[in-house]
Amino acid sequence: MDSILKGKKILIGVTGGIAAYKIALLTRLLKKQKAEVQIIMTEAAKQFITPVTLSTLSENPVLTHYANEETGEWNSHVKLGLWADLMIIAPATANTMAKMANGMCDNLLMATYLSARCPVMIAPAMDLDMFIHPSTTRNINTLTSYGHVIVDAEEGELASGLVGKGRMAEPEHIVEAVENFFKPKSDLPLYGKKAVVTAGPTRERIDPVRYITNGSTGKMGYAIAEELRDQGAEVTIVSGPVLLSPPTSVEVDNVLSAQQMYEAVDKRFEETDICIFTAAVADYTPSTVATSKIKKEEGNLQIDMKRTFDIAKTMGEKKKEGQVTVGFALETDNELENAKAKLVRKNVDFVVLNSLNDKGAGFGHDTNKVSIVAKDTVTELPLMTKKEVATTVVQNIIERI
Repeated sequence: MDSILKGKKILIGVTGGIAAYKIALLTRLLKKQKAEVQIIMTEAAKQFITPVTLSTLSENPVLTHYANEETGEWNSHVKLGLWADLMIIAPATANTMAKMANGMCDNLLMATYLSARCPVMIAPAMDLDMFIHPSTTRNINTLTSYGHVIVDAEEGELASGLVGKGRMAEPEHIVEAVENFFKPKSDLPLYGKKAVVTAGPTRERIDPVRYITNGSTGKMGYAIAEELRDQGAEVTIVSGPVLLSPPTSVEVDNVLSAQQMYEAVDKRFEETDICIFTAAVADYTPSTVATSKIKKEEGNLQIDMKRTFDIAKTMGEKKKEGQVTVGFALETDNELENAKAKLVRKNVDFVVLNSLNDKGAGFGHDTNKVSIVAKDTVTELPLMTKKEVATTVVQNIIERI
């Protein structure tokens, strides 16, 4: 069976980041899939990988300048942009993304980008602090608003020696994103389905400056939303406050409190085919919120708390035939027993159970160790990345649909 990438014209723009060395493998993987590959490099990129290497692997001359200085032959940025079925900027440095977001044009790559009529895919790569800087976040959001596909940076050891988010997505993951991009949407198993994913923590206000929250980062929910999207679903994330970039082609409804999250889910639930409750929603909220900052006084402070809406349970009571709902359970004691009770109480199809007693599971990690708890089965999975867990969860949903 022919690869979906056979004959596809892929234009790769390589910029000056240490991850440029990975473009050799990316080029080779695309060529193995029978894609045609043309590469443009910035001058800075040549400090990390040679044009000869990429020219040999792509079987095409690598272009850097507007013209060949010896022959005067013009490298037409217009023709390059018209030739490509997809343009990939990888690695996309903070500098290059700033230029892209603001329409700056000072090299052949930027001239080609600004005149390209094809879709654009971007794989950011930079150090941790650069990646989380507000200007970088703003530029990524701007590029997303242009309709560009962001292949999100991954976490791990960085060139600086720091460990965190900023590594360019591995070449295999970029190729996977390219394949998903070219797949006919109608062939995907969740095409035509609407999905809602809750993600992140909630904040329960005490007074104008203080609130109660938890350590959820939203990573698991966002990974599931991306996998649902890649399988063809129309996805909305109802997100508590997180430090994550909005996934491409996914609607994000930002909320703060448990009440706001409940209202956002409730108004969508009737038209939803799939609802996944990954958010760490507060079980209690202050009965009253002080209108002024509570001043420090002698003695203890007591705050009267009331129950919040149980979102999953309330939706479970409204659930119709054909809807698939999934609960998440983060437990510390009697894990399996509590998960089975939640399965019944909240009327979900299955519960994804993770225990804080398992190393690498729970809040803040890029990995998770979960069990899929259904009515008649319990499937214990090994320690996996959250992306791998997301794939497993979505495959379980597809089987039920």
